[in-house]
Amino acid sequence: MCYEHDISDTISHRDTLPPPSVLRHVVDVHCHPTDSEILVKSMDNLPIIIGAMSTFQADQGLVRDLATAFSDKVVPSFGYHPWFSHWIALAPYESKEDHYRCIFKDADEHLEAFQKLLVHLPDPVTLQTVLEDVRQNLMAFPSAMLGEVGIDRAFRVPYDYFSSPGELTPFTVPFEHQLAILEAQLDLAAELGRNVSMHSVKTQMATVELLDRMADKHGEHWIKISIDIHSCSLSPQTWLSIEKRHPNVFLSLSTVINSRSPNHRALIAACSSRRILVESDCHKIEDCVQSTWDMVLIVAEVKGWLVESSWEEVVEESQQGVVRHLENNWKEFVQGNHIGLSKVSKRTTGKRQ
Repeated sequence: MCYEHDISDTISHRDTLPPPSVLRHVVDVHCHPTDSEILVKSMDNLPIIIGAMSTFQADQGLVRDLATAFSDKVVPSFGYHPWFSHWIALAPYESKEDHYRCIFKDADEHLEAFQKLLVHLPDPVTLQTVLEDVRQNLMAFPSAMLGEVGIDRAFRVPYDYFSSPGELTPFTVPFEHQLAILEAQLDLAAELGRNVSMHSVKTQMATVELLDRMADKHGEHWIKISIDIHSCSLSPQTWLSIEKRHPNVFLSLSTVINSRSPNHRALIAACSSRRILVESDCHKIEDCVQSTWDMVLIVAEVKGWLVESSWEEVVEESQQGVVRHLENNWKEFVQGNHIGLSKVSKRTTGKRQ
């Protein structure tokens, strides 16, 4: 196998991609291609595998159609994102306005803003309907993941998601509401044995507590599935705590999100070499390859891994490059079944590590 031995030189030429023989082993584990128009030519020319996320009711079908048309290149993910969780009703409601008043308890303090927002809000969908929709889609695609789901304490609701730039309201979605919707979806993933792509922003301790709670609640069913904390912004210390207790949790990083903070290099350095994945988090299919490759190069630089410039099927372990490392991690993530990789027996009996 041939390598780019000078990694710093490779990093400085980010617009240079490796040959298709290398790229076909690269996986962009998290992106949103259905947020933009997708040309058939772009998909035909796509040299990597992508994990295509859904986020709310309207794009579940778009992801389903993309995965059907390009089953060899697309791993579909079905789920409801926390940014749209206020559109979901946990219980029956009398009217659209009543539902949103229950969500935004400070509506009367910002009455003008609430009335302006209400015009743009859809009729709520029940959590039961959401779970039925996710279940049907997951059952239709044996390789599908749950995603994108999660929790977010930084998010403020925009007046209109589909205008650019979107003006923000003074409202946030109550954390307890987000968490209820996330946990219901995670319960479904554990039941069906499906891996998860999870959003976590400004929720470090809540994420730790959630993972502990799910492990205790579902036991071996939870350990059999893999969880990816996408565009992970956890501190290295928090990540190491998770990594130690949860053998089924991985992290993925993107230049779009993680390069905003210098912390991501320390996170890569701290993370086990077997738990790292890469992603683009891009909304245009044309941007996915370069953006994912940029993060591959950063991981290589931090970890001191060689960068493949050609591909051979058999390589000695000491000569494995970054693409092979990441490909092996993806295979372990997809395979799941992490029982026995750490002190799981104590966790599943309710004892803390």
